[in-house]
Amino acid sequence: RKIVEGFNIPIMEMEGYEADDLIGTIAKQAESQGFSVYMVTPDKDFAQLVSDQVFMYKPSRQGNGVDILGKKEILEKWDIASIDQVIDVLGLKGDAVDNIPGIPGIGEKTAVKLLKEYNNIETLIQNTDQLKGKLKERVETFADQAILSKELATINTESPISFDANKYELSPINRKALTSIFQELEFRTLATAILEEDTNKGPVQKDLFGNAVTDKPKPPKKYKVSAQTIENTTHEYHLIDNEEKRIALIEHLNSVNSFCFDTETTSIDPNQAELVGLAFSTSPNEAYYVPVPEDQNEARKIVISFKPVFENSSIEKIGQNIKYDLLVLRWFGVEVMGPLFDTMIAHYLLEPENRHKLEFLSEAYLNYSMVPIESLIGKRGVKQLSMRDIDIDKVAEYAAEDADITYQLKDPLKSELAKIEVLKLYNDIEIPLIRVLANMEYEGVHIAPDFLHEYSKDLGNQILAKQKEIYKLAGVDFNIASPRQVGEVLFDKLKIPYRWRKTSTGQYSTDEDKLSELAIDHDIVKKIRDHRKLSKLKSTYVDTLPYLINSKTGRVHSSFNQARAATGRLSSENPNLQNIPIKDEAGREIRKAFIPRDNDHVLLSADYSQIELRLIADLSKEEAMLDAFSQGLDIHKATAAGVYGLPIDEVTAEQRRNAKTVNFSIIYGAGALNLSRQLSIPRKEAKELIENYFKQYHGLKKYMEDIVRFAREHGYVSTMLGRRRYIRDINSRNGLARSNAERIAINTPIQGTAADMIKIAMINTQAAMERAGLTSKMILQVHDELVFDVLKEEVDQMKTLVEYEMKHAIPGLQVPILVGLDIGNNWLEAH
Repeated sequence: RKIVEGFNIPIMEMEGYEADDLIGTIAKQAESQGFSVYMVTPDKDFAQLVSDQVFMYKPSRQGNGVDILGKKEILEKWDIASIDQVIDVLGLKGDAVDNIPGIPGIGEKTAVKLLKEYNNIETLIQNTDQLKGKLKERVETFADQAILSKELATINTESPISFDANKYELSPINRKALTSIFQELEFRTLATAILEEDTNKGPVQKDLFGNAVTDKPKPPKKYKVSAQTIENTTHEYHLIDNEEKRIALIEHLNSVNSFCFDTETTSIDPNQAELVGLAFSTSPNEAYYVPVPEDQNEARKIVISFKPVFENSSIEKIGQNIKYDLLVLRWFGVEVMGPLFDTMIAHYLLEPENRHKLEFLSEAYLNYSMVPIESLIGKRGVKQLSMRDIDIDKVAEYAAEDADITYQLKDPLKSELAKIEVLKLYNDIEIPLIRVLANMEYEGVHIAPDFLHEYSKDLGNQILAKQKEIYKLAGVDFNIASPRQVGEVLFDKLKIPYRWRKTSTGQYSTDEDKLSELAIDHDIVKKIRDHRKLSKLKSTYVDTLPYLINSKTGRVHSSFNQARAATGRLSSENPNLQNIPIKDEAGREIRKAFIPRDNDHVLLSADYSQIELRLIADLSKEEAMLDAFSQGLDIHKATAAGVYGLPIDEVTAEQRRNAKTVNFSIIYGAGALNLSRQLSIPRKEAKELIENYFKQYHGLKKYMEDIVRFAREHGYVSTMLGRRRYIRDINSRNGLARSNAERIAINTPIQGTAADMIKIAMINTQAAMERAGLTSKMILQVHDELVFDVLKEEVDQMKTLVEYEMKHAIPGLQVPILVGLDIGNNWLEAH
């Protein structure tokens, strides 16, 4: 941000508003002042803003030149009669990237056809009696969803921001500011190129433990835009468009030891996607594309013809994000068997904080630039796009190239995994986990929409009540959702002291960190935080979850991401289960909506108890902590007893709370300032707490010093099972960047080992359930918790099995592992 400011590049921002809304508002305001406006973006949503003086300016890609789209181009491209219909098209067909549901089963062609006849969504809904068959049923069933989708797709051009042309005039760079920043960040090449001077100066820095910092940066892997493309590389891509060719391809696939495959579909959701085609590769620079009919019943016949090949357990299957393809094929009755190799997961283990897209890997490891999807249809994304309207030869080339490049990536990625000694982790944990996650996603979880509808009303009443309380304390009505108005009420009208910098637009900042600090002394701030929390809960989960129910299964199928969090933890989306609040009553209520599949089943929750504290005790070999766990003591009481110098039975509830906060803060590398804020105590008192803590747990202090030292010397840290995380800033001369890196170094082995542990537990539990012939299903993973949909007569067997596998996921630990298990008729009851 400082660099952008140093270049005197204007920054436009506003809390609570999307960038799209700000761009839309500025574009329309500038147009009204007589300017021609060019929105530099490839995002199709901006087509709704195009007018006589507002244009889309699509950046050049791969030397193809810039596209400038005005009204004429948009109307032709979208095949619509007016620009207003852009949002109607988006509202009908939806957009998975932006979580806009649309009407299931209606694609772009159908949407355009309907708008030609009915002009907009509202008129269409009023005339459903003129529709027939499934289309009539879909429009009537999802009418409200279509209206909501149109609202979601609409860019707000009335954001509270003003266009001032003078702010956007080009001005010289701030050489003094840039010199300081480039020196701090050691951007020597950039400094020389821009400032024509060397900024490599500054005093010797020391780390947290008083050691002199010497720069030993690990040279980054060089990623370049490649010279090799499909145009200048010899390749043989075959279109397999009849039965004779398919039979020959099947025979060929059956004769090899391994092949790569990829599914071309109409959606990024594998549980909703329709299949467009299959691509295969068995050798470099050669691939095959098998198109399938739009009629999915006919497509199934072609897929089934490949079933013996996919289910041949002696042939290795290679893919990029292969879990997606396993799920797509499973809906066609095909179980992919045999060894797997996933290029995305392989690169995730090599560089967990980098990008893992196929195009990126192709340039990094093969020096090859792939065909961009934009060159086919001028839109972003792959899985969310239907390719049925594109020339079959282009689709075949695009799909075949995907399979070819993925096949070629296997050997260099496998070699890199072996070099850093994570091949065993890859083969024993990450690859088996793919099938476990695919099973979980396929099963999904049953949701109670009626409960959510009622809870939405309840939350609405709570929000309204909280709003009245805030208005009474403020002495004025205002928009609590507006950061600007909140700032004006708190700091101008009520004169609450404001000690931070204002935003670049001159507004008070009212982000969560600042409000949480002010809430200690100001009741109105506490209530504003509560209002925000309830509003977010309602919009993010309670009102959204019913729209995520799969129309085919009646269940919600969350997508579990294996290559997202740098620590090795799983994440999830649609819905994001990891962020469902559990610490407050309003958030916990949401778990009541997650229920068993029927009356013959219950939910079983199995949760590791204080797993990260137990693991840091084991990793650090801290005797006092190990002893407390071995005796089954309350670890927070035991810690408080040591910190405050008391017998354990004399520890007060407040002292235990403070010790608990210290226990969990330390494993995240928190210092005195952070702890003082969490406990609302003076910084000096927080510093004394930490000092007393480390006097009690001196082994823990030594472990933290050792792990930071190791990271400084080697550039990375590892989990107990060898998962690596490279720490770029561990030797930085920038104090803030270095201290953040040290916190990451301390926490990653703990959180990463916990992540590895629950992954192993998932793999072993799934295998044990299959060996026992149980029909119960693993359906959710959230942090340190697993949730199962359990047949009632299998409850006792499942409890024994799950507890054993979770406890023994990592053998040989010195610390006892505890697993809490419970059952219930909803997730909250079971937790």
